Formats: sequence, structure tokens, C-alpha cells
Amino acid sequence: MMLFCVLVTALAGAATKHVSETVPVSTVVFAQYFIALLLILPGALRQGWRSLYTPRAGVHTIRGASGWLCFYFYYLAISKIPLVEASLLRAASPICVPVILLLMKTESFSAKRWWPVLVGLAGVSLILKPESGTISIWHLVGFMSAVTLALSMVLTRELALVEPGSRILFYYFLISLICSTPMMLLEWQQPNARELCWLLAIGGGVYWALKLYTEAYRLAKAAIVSPFSYFGVVFSGMLGWMVWGQIPDGWALMGICLVIAGGVWTVSLSN
Repeated sequence: MMLFCVLVTALAGAATKHVSETVPVSTVVFAQYFIALLLILPGALRQGWRSLYTPRAGVHTIRGASGWLCFYFYYLAISKIPLVEASLLRAASPICVPVILLLMKTESFSAKRWWPVLVGLAGVSLILKPESGTISIWHLVGFMSAVTLALSMVLTRELALVEPGSRILFYYFLISLICSTPMMLLEWQQPNARELCWLLAIGGGVYWALKLYTEAYRLAKAAIVSPFSYFGVVFSGMLGWMVWGQIPDGWALMGICLVIAGGVWTVSLSN
């Protein structure tokens, strides 16, 4: 399930990179959450409005906003830099989780748990193009998708202790849709029929990716499931090579290896 999740996510990312050449990123993000909300709404309504009551509205709001920012930063990045590098920077979220938890003061960490974080950050620094003498702003935007995804992951784990998965997804889609609406209206341009088909595919893909993601973590331990997320880098690399002829340079390849090593190491120490 996790393997299919990362495959669908990579395909949605490639579709976004393609359609963002003519459609604003804000419109892609809005369409994604609008379609996802429409898909989850029938199931939510069958359970009745009472099932949507939550005493954790504040946490849902921050989680939804951080998830929206993650996708917005990610889609901005893939419209400007190679798909594999943007995907890898987003996949660096596991090494950001300990930092988020420390800032939130919810957990303490032994010295050994910081080593994989440092290894992963070293990899990120290589992907940020050190040989050019300046850091690419779009690579930083890609890394911000990892930071906001890490915050979303931490808050999702907190919500999962007291809320059912269907309610978490419903509020995530709803709040993210609300967050994406102003940007979409400011940059609005009418998509044509071809672009609408791409937007429908992206929205449906992200919805099913999140469903598969949730189910995979329900059925297996994070230590088993999480490393599969790095197959997304492989899929994105293959798509970037086949469609756009993008091949990572030596610095990026070294960075990819370090980030994957740091991420897997972080997960292994957390379980």
C-alpha cells in the first residue's frame, strides 16, 4: 500500500509539473483539495454530522494549514527545479520531525538521535547547490515543504490518539481548501478542458494516496512502512528522466544518498 501511495504521489507530482506550465500553482492546489473533499464528503455524511464534532479544532486548523503549505511549497518547487530534487527535499521530513518536537517541547532526545538529523541536513545542503556559490531559492522552497510536512505529521500523530482517521482527513481537506481559496482567486485563470482533466487526475490521485498512506500505517509499524516513502524519489527520478530529460548531478546524488540514510536511520531509532 505504501509503495502504491508513493507511486501515485510521484505521478501526481509529475502531472503537476506538466500542468503548472499553463495553470497557476494556486489553482492546482485548490482543485486538489476541492476534489478530495468531494470524494470524502459522502462517507462523512453517511455517518451523520455528529461524527464530525471535534474538541480539537485548533489542532485541526494548524494541521490543515501546514499540510496545505507543504503541497503549495512542493508544487512551487517542482515547477522550477528537477522533479527528483523537489521530491527528495520534501521526503526529508523525517529528519525535521525531531526538530519540530524539540521546538514544541513535547519530547526530549538523546544525543544519538541527533546524528541522523545531521546526516540528513548534510544531504539537504548538497542538494541546495553549493557549487554555484548561492543557494537556489526554489530549493529552499522545496525544503520548506519538508518542514511543513513534518509539522503536519507531528500534529496528525497527536490527533490520531483521540480522533478517527475519517474525521482527520475531512478537516484536513476542508481547512486546506479554505486556505487555498484566496490565492486561487487572486491568480485565477479559466482552465481549458485538457487542463481540467489534469486537475481531476491530480485531485483524485492525492486523495487515494492519502487513503493508502493512512491504511498502510494502520496495518504495519512505522519502522517497516516509512522507508518505502523514499521509493518516491526513485519514481520521481525516473519520471523526470523519461519526460523532461532531467538527470541529477553528482552533488545532488550524494545529497540524495545522505538524506535517505538519515531518514531511514531516524525512523529506526524512533521505533
